[in-house]
Amino acid sequence: MSTRAKGLLAFALLLALMIGLFALTGSHGMNTEYQPQNEFKLDDWISIHAGGLNLSVNKAVLYLFLASGLTAATMVYVAHRMQERPNKVQTAVEVIWGVMRDNIAGPNNIDREMALRWFPFIGALFLFILYSNIIGYLPLPVNSEETFNVFGAHIPAFQIYAATANISVTLVLSLMVWVSYHAVGIRSKGFVGYLKSWLPAGMDDVPARAFMVPFVFGIETISHFVRIISLSVRLFANMLAGHLLILFMGGGLVVLVGVAALGPLTLIVATLFFIFEVVLIAGLQAFIFATLTAIYLGGAVAESH
Repeated sequence: MSTRAKGLLAFALLLALMIGLFALTGSHGMNTEYQPQNEFKLDDWISIHAGGLNLSVNKAVLYLFLASGLTAATMVYVAHRMQERPNKVQTAVEVIWGVMRDNIAGPNNIDREMALRWFPFIGALFLFILYSNIIGYLPLPVNSEETFNVFGAHIPAFQIYAATANISVTLVLSLMVWVSYHAVGIRSKGFVGYLKSWLPAGMDDVPARAFMVPFVFGIETISHFVRIISLSVRLFANMLAGHLLILFMGGGLVVLVGVAALGPLTLIVATLFFIFEVVLIAGLQAFIFATLTAIYLGGAVAESH
């Protein structure tokens, strides 16, 4: 049987299954009580409030602690347990290490002397975001709105959630990068010299182009502030969109429209989305964030614009 014939047969079986389910279950109508946005709601587990500041422990804090622990463990492993004959774990770590050293903190993004100084920061940032993204696709018992009873204990239901799908987390990461590269640029060139480096070399020395200086400087100033938005929103939006797609295709759409017959189709689509997100998006977003960090740090100390 050809591949095309197998595909058509699989589609026909899927369609027959859906028709059979619809004949048995029918349609229950729209479910107005189901609120999918509540999947991203952060309920306080341990309430800690200092005035108007909310320092409570919730599921986002748990995910941040998990990612931080894995990042620290990986960095310590690299520093103290590398062997001449690597085992499987060390081989995987060396692959990640090579990506960070050669591609993220490579000479095309940042000079070697500065890379040695800033590599721990860039590497830790990459690993933290990578682990945060990957953990976000592992079902954990963190859904405190829906619990199940185990010997009288109300255990939170399993769900997927990513700390990087929260704009507050990605904004803090972006501000760390933004402050860091400005600080290193000012330390390297001085405050005035650093601001001058935002302009193309020699632009203010030619009278015919001097009138353009305020305009170009204004554009550069805006671009630096836009970097905060681009870094934070890119990571946040990709992770949020991925989780929403998996949520809707994994059962949310069936619950909303009240048609159980859609389940087999949406489950297949959800599985494909899940594989795509875990294999590609989780690592790609960490790579992009860390690479842009290296580029911004290298650009801050570069001699020319």
